[in-house]
Amino acid sequence: MVEGVDVEALRVEFAEGAPRLRTAETMVRSGLVTTVSSPAGTAAVVGWAGSVRDRLAGARALLDAFARPGPRPPLPTGDFAAVLVYQDRVLLIRDQQARIPLFYRESGGRVSAVSTSARGLGNVTELEPRYFCHYLTGNMAQPHTEPSPFAGVHRVLGGEVVELSATGRMRRRVPGRTRGTDDPPAPAADGTGPGQELRRALEHAVGRRLGRTVACHVSGGTDSTSVALLAARLLAAGRGGTGDLVLLAGRFDRGELAGERPYLDEAVEAVCRQAPGARPVIVDADDVADFDDFLHHAGDADEPHAHAFRAPFWSRLHTAAAELGCDTLLTGCGADPVVDANPFHLHALARSGQLRELTRQARVRAAASGQGVRDVVRTHVVQPALPLAAERAARLVHRGTVLGGLGHFTRPPWLRRGFARAHGYRAAGAAESRFVFGRTPERSLYDAANYLAAPDPLSLRCAQRNGFFLSHPFLDPEVVATMRRLPADAAFRPGRPKALLREAMADLLPPRIRDRTAKIPFNEPYVHGLRSHGDDLIDLCRSARHPLTAEMFDIDILCQAVREAQLGMGDSRAWDRMNGSLALVVWLEGLRTGQR
Repeated sequence: MVEGVDVEALRVEFAEGAPRLRTAETMVRSGLVTTVSSPAGTAAVVGWAGSVRDRLAGARALLDAFARPGPRPPLPTGDFAAVLVYQDRVLLIRDQQARIPLFYRESGGRVSAVSTSARGLGNVTELEPRYFCHYLTGNMAQPHTEPSPFAGVHRVLGGEVVELSATGRMRRRVPGRTRGTDDPPAPAADGTGPGQELRRALEHAVGRRLGRTVACHVSGGTDSTSVALLAARLLAAGRGGTGDLVLLAGRFDRGELAGERPYLDEAVEAVCRQAPGARPVIVDADDVADFDDFLHHAGDADEPHAHAFRAPFWSRLHTAAAELGCDTLLTGCGADPVVDANPFHLHALARSGQLRELTRQARVRAAASGQGVRDVVRTHVVQPALPLAAERAARLVHRGTVLGGLGHFTRPPWLRRGFARAHGYRAAGAAESRFVFGRTPERSLYDAANYLAAPDPLSLRCAQRNGFFLSHPFLDPEVVATMRRLPADAAFRPGRPKALLREAMADLLPPRIRDRTAKIPFNEPYVHGLRSHGDDLIDLCRSARHPLTAEMFDIDILCQAVREAQLGMGDSRAWDRMNGSLALVVWLEGLRTGQR
C-alpha cells in the first residue's frame, strides 16, 4: 500500500463473507459523511444528495429508493458518492456530476475493498500505464474514464451504479444515463422568458447548496457575484433557512490584477445590501504565485492533479473559510460554457447544410470577438469535425518549438513515442476528442463543462481539515437542462457575453459588473510563478528518479517546454499540457519517496 494517502471518507472491506463499512469520524462530525440505517440496510453518503441542509433525509431517500426491486430509480441531484449495504448486495453509486470520487479494488471478478481514495487501495509497484496515457491527453480525461493510476483499482463513473454481492462478487455495472434523458421536461408556457427560466433554475441550484455557514467566492465577475447575490437574497428571505454568509475574495493591490479591485469592492457592497450581516473576508494575494510549494500540492494528491500549479491561491482562500467554520463553499465555476452562447451551434448549421446562415452567424460572432471568420469556422466547425487531424496540422505549422500548436489531444513531444504506442495514447486521444466534441458538439459542450478546470481535487484532499467540499451551482443539472432546451439564439447577443445571465440577474447585479464585457485574465500569478520557480521545476524533472518518469518522458524536451513557457511562448492549451506533465512527475516522486 501507499503511505501518506489522502484521508478516506469511507472504506469498505470484504472480509469473512460480509462487508465491513468504516467512515472517517471527523468527516461524519462535520457533516461531510452521512450514515443512516433502516431495516433494509445501511447507507454511507459522502457529500450530499437532495440538498446540503437535508443531508440526512437525502441519504435515507437514497437508501430507500434502491432497496426496492425493479428498474433503477433516477439519481437525486447532489454532489455525492454513496455505498449502500443491503443484506444480499452492496451498491456503489456516484451522482452524474461526479465531484466526489469512489474506487474499488477488483481481481478475478471479486472486489476486496472500496474507498474514496485510489491511493488508499493502490500498490506503488503496480501502476497502470494506460491511465497515464488518458491523463496526458488533456484536462478532462481524468475524472470521466474508468482507469485509476493503480493496477486493479477502478473508478466508479459519474451516474454509474456498481452492484456487488454481499461477499464482494462483481454482479453488474449500470452506466449513467445519457445526458438529456434525465433532463426535466420543458416548463409549461407561462409567459416567462429564457432569462426568468435561468434565474429560477439558478436560484434552486444555490438554494440546494446553502449550509449553516455559507462561503461564496467573490471575484468581481458576473458569475461569482450572481451566485453570492442569490445566496444572500435566499438567506435574507429565509428561503434557504437561517445561516451565516461569508464573502471570500483574493485581493491584488499590485500588477494588472489590481484593476479588478473596483469590481470586487462593488460586488461585495451589492451582496451586503442584500444581506447586511454578510461578512467580507478579503485575503491579500499579492505574494501568491503559481507553483508555490508545488512538491506538496502535486505530490500529495490522491491522483495526479493537472491544476496543482494553481493550488496555492485556492489553498489560501480555503484556509480562511475553514478558520471561520464554513460548511459550504460556492463558486462561479462552470458559467462560461454553461450559460454563455453555445458556439458549437455553428457546427449544427453545417451538419444540416444551412451554409448561408452559418456564414451570417460566423460573421456576427467574428465581429463580436475580434476574430476572423475563418478562425471562428475553424474553431467551431472544422476542429470539432476533425479534431485530431486539425491538431496535427497545427503542429506542422508551428514546427520548431515544443509548445507551438500543441492542442488538447495530440501527443506532446516530450511523451516518448514508444510509451504512447505501447499503452494506447492514440486511442486515449481519440476517446477524449469524442467525449469533448461527440457527434453533436453543441450538446457535448455541457458534458465536458462538468470537467473543466475547477479546484475540486484540492478541496477533496483538504476536506477533513477544512470541513467542506466545493460546490458549483452553474453545473447543477437543472441549470444545465435549462440551457440545453433553450433555442440556440436565446443566449447570443453580439458583443455581450453571458447575455442571458445578465438578463436573469438584471435586478441584482450592480451596473459596473452587469455592463462589463471582459475580465482581466489570471495570467500574472502564472507568469510570476514560472519566473520564480522555473529553474526549480527543471531541476526537479532532471532529478526525478521514479523509473516510470524516464520511461514516459523525454526530460530534455519537457525542460525545453518549461523554458519556452517562461519566455511566453505557446498558449493556454499548451501550458496546460506542460503543467499536467510536471504534476505527474512530482506525483510519481511522491509515490517513490512515500513507499513502504
